[in-house]
Amino acid sequence: MVDAALCAGDLKVKAFAGAGKTSTLQLVAEQFGPQRGMYLAFNREIAASAARRFPPHVVSRTMHSLAWASVSPSLRSRMSLQGEPPHELAARYGLGPLEVRTVTGKAVEIAPFEIGRMIADGLDRFCRSADLQPATQHIVVDEKIDGEVAAQLRAYLLPYVGRLWEEGAATRAASAISPDVLLKLWALAEPRIEADFILFDEAQDSDGVMLSVLGRQRRAQIIYVGDPYQQIYEWRGAVNAMAQIDAPECALTESFRFGDTFAALASRLLTLLGERTPIRGQEAIGSLMVEDPALAPPVDAILCRKNVTAIWQFAAGLEAGHRPAIRMSSAEILAYADGVDRLLAGQRAFRPAALSLFENWSEAQAFARSAFGQDLLPVVRIVDELGTGYLRALAQRSAAEGAADYVISTVHRAKGLEWKRVRVADDFRLRGAEGNPMPDDDELRLLYVAVTRAQHVLDISGLRDELLRLFSLRR
Repeated sequence: MVDAALCAGDLKVKAFAGAGKTSTLQLVAEQFGPQRGMYLAFNREIAASAARRFPPHVVSRTMHSLAWASVSPSLRSRMSLQGEPPHELAARYGLGPLEVRTVTGKAVEIAPFEIGRMIADGLDRFCRSADLQPATQHIVVDEKIDGEVAAQLRAYLLPYVGRLWEEGAATRAASAISPDVLLKLWALAEPRIEADFILFDEAQDSDGVMLSVLGRQRRAQIIYVGDPYQQIYEWRGAVNAMAQIDAPECALTESFRFGDTFAALASRLLTLLGERTPIRGQEAIGSLMVEDPALAPPVDAILCRKNVTAIWQFAAGLEAGHRPAIRMSSAEILAYADGVDRLLAGQRAFRPAALSLFENWSEAQAFARSAFGQDLLPVVRIVDELGTGYLRALAQRSAAEGAADYVISTVHRAKGLEWKRVRVADDFRLRGAEGNPMPDDDELRLLYVAVTRAQHVLDISGLRDELLRLFSLRR
């Protein structure tokens, strides 16, 4: 890869899990000295860590921090203003409640709070795209709403998303703006990044707006680095950037995190996604795969697909006398308790989003036990068996990660991390919709990220039968 980077011109580097991409980028940066370099990270923590590792001629930033430093003080000041609550936004636009049909055929009401939230979220998704105008695909509708009705709802709300964008983009506006609006306004000004070379890390998670900015940097050599199969942020508007980048490609295929056993499993998952190049592991690293549910070895982390499963695993660990940590804030767990209490009282719950379309707790119980609602079932079971008071107590019982017996996390929050011993929960959707025996690609990518967090022990016993079925199929 270093030789390829020195040949000049943009470069795309496909780096599989644990392939040492940051160390490789350091080597590239050192070879480029004393040219002006910039390392662009996906978040501030990664940028701060990189700043301590890269040579002095490389500046480590995030794209948002570049935008912040480049726009006018008046625009920056709008970032500190109090945002408009969703229900007030809906009221200002004259939008009342809407009746829609769910996937189960039941008519439900979408409250003004939800309508306002959909409009604001639609604006942020537009701002994270390369598009010049808001479009229906930027508006996300709850998956519990019938597909045909969802399409009609997007078309109905689109003009209001456009109106909100015009208000935010107005030169003399005094309303609050989000970081995504600020980034979009900066991108539309076609900024020039002052660097001779740019190292763009975690490129698979980049937004369309970020790619549009980099695509206009004609005077800088850009090295895009990422794992296309760790692209797991489609729900927030991320695009498959590695497929869109038009540049010569090289690959880092050897993982320094785990041995051949885990590498073989990860490679089989990637084969289902069309990848032909296998991941290579380290012969010197012992890797034990656990497939028997009766064994249940000690672990350092339990990785789940959904927040509700993580809460369930946390409760189970406490009941077993363990001292687990959960990578969720107490406020997030309390939101479930507050939402359930509202439903039990016959009131609508606006948070969390998983409870927002139910009018009472009975509806949530029925949905959780339907074919569409299995993701909600863990929280329903906790509440039905132990009550919301138990949920509130859970929120205060997480141990500090450094002092915990093990960590419980969703896969999204575990991305970029690793543990010696990992158990993968059994809440993955390894069958597609409408009887399709193959899961969606985003589900396979999420599972790939989960299994590649382990270094020495990987417990996949909860998924054993489904994985055997999956690998017996051919795409």
